[in-house]
Amino acid sequence: MGEMCILLDENDRAIGAVSKKTCHQMANINKGMVHRAFSVFLFNSKNELLLQQRAQEKITFPECFTNTCCSHPLATESELDEVDQMGVKRAAQRKLEHELGIKAEQVPLDKFEYLTRIHYVAPSDGVWGEHEIDYILFIKADVDLDVNPNEVMSSKYVSMDQLKEIIATADQTGTKLTPWFSLIDERFLYKWWANLDSLDSLKDHATIHRMI
Repeated sequence: MGEMCILLDENDRAIGAVSKKTCHQMANINKGMVHRAFSVFLFNSKNELLLQQRAQEKITFPECFTNTCCSHPLATESELDEVDQMGVKRAAQRKLEHELGIKAEQVPLDKFEYLTRIHYVAPSDGVWGEHEIDYILFIKADVDLDVNPNEVMSSKYVSMDQLKEIIATADQTGTKLTPWFSLIDERFLYKWWANLDSLDSLKDHATIHRMI
């Protein structure tokens, strides 16, 4: 919780550094504090998406299913680098190994595809929450997993139809989903997924999609 995240203004300009604990407290979020984040969607050669279920120990949205990896670039020189979004990509590579045991050589930086950004806010339990400008990264790779149980409760690959079924039956089955994953699923995911090998025309680097 002592890691330093990147404090932003609402136009994604870095304006400082703030501890992970501080930027996830609703008392600060309610005052407008926003930080930079990323969401990785990793697909295998069968075009199946790797989902994870967040560990019980997570302070925000424990036990919720979500995309492959969701975290924050840190306020360090290498992860503040905005040229070709390299800072965010380095953070994604770092966290894929930390959470899922995926080695860096299986997810090279040049294979990450940056699609767009979303801006959202989501209270978790009244004390903790999220207020992020979230960089959406896709990568297609066959990887070896060594899941960190302190971060991830479970993981599984799903087809597009299987994910749609999970979403459609979530209320009946008691399946909990993270709010950012739900927003991306509703607005963007399936058109991107249908064009995994031709994403360039769907990239929107100029827009911060306000979903608050």
